[in-house]
Amino acid sequence: MKEQIWLEDEKVVRYSLAYINLRRCSADNGRVLGYDNSHHYHHRHFMGEVETIEFTTYTAVVERFIGEVHELWRLEDEEKQGHR
Repeated sequence: MKEQIWLEDEKVVRYSLAYINLRRCSADNGRVLGYDNSHHYHHRHFMGEVETIEFTTYTAVVERFIGEVHELWRLEDEEKQGHR
């Protein structure tokens, strides 16, 4: 996982969150899931696809990201258990 934030006067002006796993996703340099506001808009990356998101606060984006990563990890654990 990766988190990068840029602050100006204690305000988040730029951010990038990413869950990278090359075994899970070969597209987008292994980025399975990510959120950022590069290219002047807020968006979500998932398995090589990009979609615009509605931004409220950075904290809300982080909470959404963490929740989705935990769900992905749960699914990955289930897949591992199924292959035993």
